[in-house]
Amino acid sequence: MKAWLAASAAAILLATAAITTARAADDPLKVCLDEDLPPLSAHHQGKPDSGFDVALARAVAERLGRPLQIQWYESRLDEDSSPALEANALLSDNRCALVGSYALTQDSLVVPGVQTAKLPGFEGATRDDRRRRVPLGVLTPSQPYIYSPLTIVLGPRVGDKARDRRIAGVGDLAGLRIAIESGTLADAILMTFGNGRLIDDITHLVPGRDDLLGALDRGDFDATLLDLRRFDAYRAAHPGSTLAATGYYYPIGANRGYVGLASDPALLVAVNKALSDLQAAGTPAELARAAGLTYLPPREPAILGDAMLKVLQRQ
Repeated sequence: MKAWLAASAAAILLATAAITTARAADDPLKVCLDEDLPPLSAHHQGKPDSGFDVALARAVAERLGRPLQIQWYESRLDEDSSPALEANALLSDNRCALVGSYALTQDSLVVPGVQTAKLPGFEGATRDDRRRRVPLGVLTPSQPYIYSPLTIVLGPRVGDKARDRRIAGVGDLAGLRIAIESGTLADAILMTFGNGRLIDDITHLVPGRDDLLGALDRGDFDATLLDLRRFDAYRAAHPGSTLAATGYYYPIGANRGYVGLASDPALLVAVNKALSDLQAAGTPAELARAAGLTYLPPREPAILGDAMLKVLQRQ
């Protein structure tokens, strides 16, 4: 009986999604994307919009039979910013129906602890938009479409210190000059490794002010741990760079996907169907290659829970 009810509910939801998609065929699919997150998404004056997420959003919209409309927004780097609240505010204010490249973690999908939040800066925002607060909804994720790990990158002057060393873990960085951005996940991983075994090798830089990969490229440091996406973006912007990829990925990372509001479940059903079809055709991997993004398929768990905390506690 329970199985029959579950199957009936799923059938009803799929039918509702089909009806909703048909009715909305003439309405654009509104997707919010970060204006400065290459090679995932980039929107700069005088240049065409680019990035993996731009191409993927177009492919999803095409699958749904709807035109695409991108709402560009600016994410903040200050300590008081909250990507979850910013995404929720954009969705709840009807700036878009989906936010792309959302990190799928349990913490980022909890019911907000506040009732309202300010909007991030977005294209077309007025002075009033920058001041007002938006009543928030509840976030619901799509299935993931790409895996986003941390990777170790080596500078050009590592020389004899790592010539015969295979980087198979963060412990292999011992004795190297390590640069890391303060307050980041990579900072927590390296500072706690082996009860502080690497602390004397680490120099902290300020996110948004210091040029981490530029300093590494100049030979000021030997190694760093950072988001693979950022390494891809740096190599694209600096084709003559001598930074070396190690191919090592920290064992715990987060998938990225879309996030929408729980008040529109039919849209997420339709989007998940489109993503499944695109994955089966190998489209995300092709779009990533074209955008200069290293593509890694989504991994289990789809939504990252406390696995990272457990790893940090075992280090």
